[in-house]
Amino acid sequence: MAGNIGQVQVETTTGSLARQKMMDKWAGWLFVLPALLFFSVFVVYPIGYGLFLSLFKINSFNIDERQWVGLENFTKVLADPNFHKALLNTAVFSFFVVTIQTVLALLLAVAVNQKIKGSTFFRTAFFFPSISSSVVISIIFLWVFNQNGLLNYALSTIGVKGPTWVDDPRTALPAIMGLNIWTTAGTMMVLYLAALQDIPAHLYEAAAVDGANPFQRFFRITLPLLTPTTFFVVTLGLIGTFQVFDQAFVISNGSGGPEKSTLTAVFYIYQQAFKETGRMGVAAAGAVVLLVIILTVTLIQRFIFRSEQEY
Repeated sequence: MAGNIGQVQVETTTGSLARQKMMDKWAGWLFVLPALLFFSVFVVYPIGYGLFLSLFKINSFNIDERQWVGLENFTKVLADPNFHKALLNTAVFSFFVVTIQTVLALLLAVAVNQKIKGSTFFRTAFFFPSISSSVVISIIFLWVFNQNGLLNYALSTIGVKGPTWVDDPRTALPAIMGLNIWTTAGTMMVLYLAALQDIPAHLYEAAAVDGANPFQRFFRITLPLLTPTTFFVVTLGLIGTFQVFDQAFVISNGSGGPEKSTLTAVFYIYQQAFKETGRMGVAAAGAVVLLVIILTVTLIQRFIFRSEQEY
């Protein structure tokens, strides 16, 4: 009799645990459902629809008028010299901007992480451009980069004659690089600052006791432990710079000039979609190619930063 009661209790407990696991499973799905719906509607569907459009010749002003062309749009994109120029500009832009903004963001984070008077003000000042309108800042920088603008005036005070920044193909893209670095370094600084404050203080104390100087502590402790954050910062930087459009559009007055020096990949896609009749499919193909490039670059730099640091 006692054995039967014990068996019933075990079965009841097992049934309760199974029901609890099932409830936990459904609760988990309910919690992630909003994020899954958002991701599906705003990421998966646009990517799938863009891939679908890339297989058709489409009237840009009447998307329902389409003609199946298969991979012809991809052939046009990959053979277009303007697309090659746009990719080259984007690659140069991404390399310099991501490199400089990552180093600058780290240095700023280290600086404002010090317990000195006024550090809160400087944190806010460095971060403020990141939350300002990109278009408004670009318009302001148009005045700064003007031949008679603020930058050339400052250079003239030390006897240097500045170039016509946005009208010269040699300086137009570097000018946009400087603008982009100024507006994004603050965001990356905040990410690094959060990571710096998460590093245990006893590691620095132990290193100091062992005789390590500040440079040794930075390169032996800080940098290695910031590897995951650096991966995240570089990933965000690469994705953002490969998608740069608004700043190049405003600075070049919608032309991508001078001499296509500010034509970026997304700018090219925009021109094909909205300035050329019947090339919406070509624009979609360009977007798919850009997606593949971004994924490839992200995977490569994920391999580079594959090591995990623990403390």
